Amino acid sequence: MRIRNVKNKEIILENCPQVVKNPQEYIGKWNKLFNNNNPIYIEIGMGKGKFLIENAKAYPNINFIGIEKYDSILVRAIQKLPQLLPNLLLIRINALEIDQVFSKEIDRIYLNFSDPWPKIRHHFRRLTSKIFLDKYDAIFKQKKEIFLRTDNEDLFTYSIETLSKKGYRLENVTLNLHKNKDENIITTEYEDKFLEKDVPILALNAVLDSVQNSKE
Repeated sequence: MRIRNVKNKEIILENCPQVVKNPQEYIGKWNKLFNNNNPIYIEIGMGKGKFLIENAKAYPNINFIGIEKYDSILVRAIQKLPQLLPNLLLIRINALEIDQVFSKEIDRIYLNFSDPWPKIRHHFRRLTSKIFLDKYDAIFKQKKEIFLRTDNEDLFTYSIETLSKKGYRLENVTLNLHKNKDENIITTEYEDKFLEKDVPILALNAVLDSVQNSKE
């Protein structure tokens, strides 16, 4: 993916009150930053933010955190913010640092159209590789929920295998999420482009209950 530079991105990031500048300082204390004990959902690789922003507006009693690696993309999301949303925060980190930012406080992870890393030697970089699933263990509060969408069949099959090996129960597995034209599904920017081209969206929800956790 080509990342286009955004003019004055440093200033935009610095002046946005919803960007957390030093997220490592809040590990284990994100509920205090939100000033409530509502569930916390994160999207790893939030892109330009459409999915997360619309969810934050639709579900005010859930806290959302968008994670993005690149400054320029994060700025694009900031530019889409219609208003100050008290239940939405944004951070810029590499996903490998996620267990340095959260600790036993996340209720759900969204993985939407993550980089499929097609070469076998790069599979460990996939956000559903064992490396990342082990990191997620450290950040989930109790029950673990990973919601995944992709257009890539290989990544989808790979994720089913790794999640199953980890003990996750797979729910709502579909090879065509939008087959029934449900207008209530909140989509991403990528998703909208794929739908225009009639590309089927693969999706699943992976759940691991706290009872199962105690047996690991």
